[in-house]
Amino acid sequence: MAYLPSGLNHHESTENTMPMLNIGLLGYGFAGATFHAPLIGHSGRTALSAIASSQAEAAAQAWPEARIVAGLDALLADDGLDCIVIATPNDTHFEFARRTLAAGKHVVVDKPVTLSAEEARILARTAADSKLLLAPFHNRRWDGDFRTVQALIASGRLGHITHFESHFDRFRPAVRQRWREDASNGGGLLYDLGPHLVDQALTLFGAPQNVSATIGTYREQAKADDYVHLQLGYADKQVVLHASALSALEAPRFTIHGRRGSYLKTGLDSQEDQLKAGLRPGQPGWAKNPPGLIREVEGELDLRGELSTLDGAYVEFYRALAASIQDGAPFPVTADAAVGVAEILELARQSNGEGRRLPYAATGW
Repeated sequence: MAYLPSGLNHHESTENTMPMLNIGLLGYGFAGATFHAPLIGHSGRTALSAIASSQAEAAAQAWPEARIVAGLDALLADDGLDCIVIATPNDTHFEFARRTLAAGKHVVVDKPVTLSAEEARILARTAADSKLLLAPFHNRRWDGDFRTVQALIASGRLGHITHFESHFDRFRPAVRQRWREDASNGGGLLYDLGPHLVDQALTLFGAPQNVSATIGTYREQAKADDYVHLQLGYADKQVVLHASALSALEAPRFTIHGRRGSYLKTGLDSQEDQLKAGLRPGQPGWAKNPPGLIREVEGELDLRGELSTLDGAYVEFYRALAASIQDGAPFPVTADAAVGVAEILELARQSNGEGRRLPYAATGW
């Protein structure tokens, strides 16, 4: 079955001689509509070919070239689909991803991939045994500020890093009636923003030696955690990861101290707000971010100034997905990442419950 890439007209699609990866999207709520659909439709290598959602009318209006189907069974039965994206409530991810892999299709799973480390291990083993791709949607590896942090640390300009602090703070004092704020569906900040914070830390520094966590619920009528403070201990540095729904004045997004200097970056990457406003990859102003501040000290040399922030690049997730499935290129976000994040989050809950720092040893799968 041939599909026309959604979001492109026929003239635009025929100019692209590269074969499209046909994707089915399960779920057209916030994640599906705001992130996955626009990125799939504008990557140049992927086509949003089918959508399964209870919000069928909204999906059909936004993506008229995509087939609207009843549910996961219909997506799995479609031989024209190469990959299924799971963008449903957190507590459904494991079962839907397991079924997708069992049907012989590659799968992208929104974060958190699972709510337990053992479930993540099961999916990782299943994908490996079936020679299929299990792709965690850790899209914030392509935040412009995080890309800048990666490059800065790799450059050695700050010297050996001794303190890394990452905040994801917002001011949302009113509790909204949605599954993301209901612990029974796997809601709350630990599973909403925690996967991004932890994945970025593991990407930069690898596995920590220990984990300490404070997790709280402080808003009136809140049904899930709205405050998360994690400390990842390494032999040569401390990593602090923080998320709060009650930060009217935000702390810096990144604070990094090294033996030769420091870096501060305020404000969140622009791509989420731009996607919510209807801006799309490639349009003027897309993924631009303000600079951070840097101070470098070596001997009598003391330099202070701005450090330009790289552009964000969420669309690269889906370009890499197509390159992996169609061309055999390594995918940058592995199943190991899903397992590692799940293990840290699981240990964070245990640490909070027991009120102590806990040792961590990655178990693999």
